[in-house]
Amino acid sequence: MTRTAELQSNARRSVAEALAGVLADTFQLYLKTHASHWNVTGPEFPALHELFATQYTEMWNALDEIAERIRALGAMAPSSPAAFAALSTIAPAEGPPSEARRMVLDLLAGHEQLIARAREALSIADEAGDAASADLLTVRVAAHEKTAWMLRATAG
Repeated sequence: MTRTAELQSNARRSVAEALAGVLADTFQLYLKTHASHWNVTGPEFPALHELFATQYTEMWNALDEIAERIRALGAMAPSSPAAFAALSTIAPAEGPPSEARRMVLDLLAGHEQLIARAREALSIADEAGDAASADLLTVRVAAHEKTAWMLRATAG
């Protein structure tokens, strides 16, 4: 094995590990958003129910893209609740549902955490020269920034 191949292997592993963290955070935030969709109440119910559905659907589709990129890099994608919990920086939804505004603020905080995590992974992908992962992560950052903006505007 040449030194170049070894570095490529190390770079692949580093990018795959960073993507696994983004995958875990995305899954955790997907679950919180879906739970908010199910449990939101109050005068904002119709608008928030629809907004949350749009958001969790977008994240559900992204999960597959992120996991498949991890596989393309030669690593196994985390796939159990325990693995996601261990890798995620986003706390799971616990206890009874919050009131609507608190849900919005909690989801906003989750998207902000995920933006930071995706930016870190993007930096790792850039350093590794992994354009495909960098492109995927750029799209994820943009999607979460747009969602954060919408939640911020909703919270008032």
